[in-house]
Amino acid sequence: MSAASAPSQATVHTPAPEPVDQRQLRTVVLASLLGTTVEWYDFFLYSTAAGLVFNKLFFPTANGTVGTMLSFATFAVGFVARPVGGLLFGHIGDRIGRKHTLAFTMGMMGLSTALIGLLPTYDQVGVLAPALLLVLRVAQGVALGGEWAGAVLLAVEYGPSGRKGRFGSYPQIGLALGLALGTGVFALLSDALSEAAFVDYGWRIAFLVSLVLVVVGLTVRLRIEETPAFRAVRRLRELPRSAPLVELVREPVARRHLLLGMLARWGEGAAFNTWGVFAITYATDTLRLHRTPVLLAVTAAALVMAVLIPVSGAAVDRRGARRVYRAGMTAFACSVFPAFWLFGTGGTAAFAAALVVTLGIVHAWFYGAQGTLFAALFATPVRYTGMSFVYQVSGIFASGITPLIMTALLAAGSGSPWWACGYLALTGLVSVWATGRLRGEDLHMATGAPAAASGGPAPVAVRG
Repeated sequence: MSAASAPSQATVHTPAPEPVDQRQLRTVVLASLLGTTVEWYDFFLYSTAAGLVFNKLFFPTANGTVGTMLSFATFAVGFVARPVGGLLFGHIGDRIGRKHTLAFTMGMMGLSTALIGLLPTYDQVGVLAPALLLVLRVAQGVALGGEWAGAVLLAVEYGPSGRKGRFGSYPQIGLALGLALGTGVFALLSDALSEAAFVDYGWRIAFLVSLVLVVVGLTVRLRIEETPAFRAVRRLRELPRSAPLVELVREPVARRHLLLGMLARWGEGAAFNTWGVFAITYATDTLRLHRTPVLLAVTAAALVMAVLIPVSGAAVDRRGARRVYRAGMTAFACSVFPAFWLFGTGGTAAFAAALVVTLGIVHAWFYGAQGTLFAALFATPVRYTGMSFVYQVSGIFASGITPLIMTALLAAGSGSPWWACGYLALTGLVSVWATGRLRGEDLHMATGAPAAASGGPAPVAVRG
């Protein structure tokens, strides 16, 4: 079959990929996990610094709330840039393969992060400082936009039959480890240095460390082969007739999955950027808790999440990604009000306990299922682009503006969090509804393997 006569993404069913030896599988798992860990470490360093340092160094203002919101605005810009990277690198990944695309995104992310650590401040160069910060934040967003889907596909498309859910959860651990590393390094530097030294140069160390992590990640990632599923597509020349995004928009089921996938993602994005980003500023500015124990609480919750994500992946293999994801989203919607009530008791221990439950346990349950669920939405020739579109475009409203919305709703409530809690609960319920609308008969096999005998795409780990 030629590329010119390839069928639409809804009907492409490539043969089962060739078996892969266990050593290669271990390298793939390590490569996908290290890659996402480095990328998320870089990305969340910025989110942590936005609430603790950048508002003072790059956006000085007499009104502390305004400075924080300006800092969070540049945080949001990274999410606006992510769809650009998702579509750009998704197109490249669907055309030339996952491996080399992922190597480029990792290098781009590491360089951008290290350069942030070398930036002059507003007091040194004036408005040029926030302008340069904005440019590098955009570069971070473009790089991460191409990273997530490729890293998940690396694991899922290599994953053995019956273990797709577990393999799809491995790169998701990188989110937890990246957050734990980012907040942990900041906590260590904050505790070891005086306040003046931390603000002056301590925070920069965390950003420069990124170069070391990138070298390690690239060394492992370049050792792997292209995924078996993509090799099969390339061998049979079952590439889409036109640009992958055009194929996705043209095909009715794919269009439906783009929309429902973004709505299913809304609650996850809002949840993480509340517990992992906004909660740090809320605890230090509103609750007046000390910065170091707050960062350590986030680090502890992230480590719990890292341990439990593979448990979620194993549940996906038994019960299906849709069922696991919906259960987690429901738990999130139900946990928001109790969590903020516990935050309001004012103690660090209560804050840490609430965070361990919401971020460490509840978030792990649905996030471990997300990669496999989204991979099943699209066929192999357009999967990189489709997953990137769902995850990154939704990131604008689901993730990037969440700290801004939460800060505004907190101010509207005169410090009371209940308006913000209502917003979060709503995002969770919308995601529950959208996930339920994904029909099993329309979901593709996560490997690009043959369809069922009936001729339709056989759902794998997405039942429920």
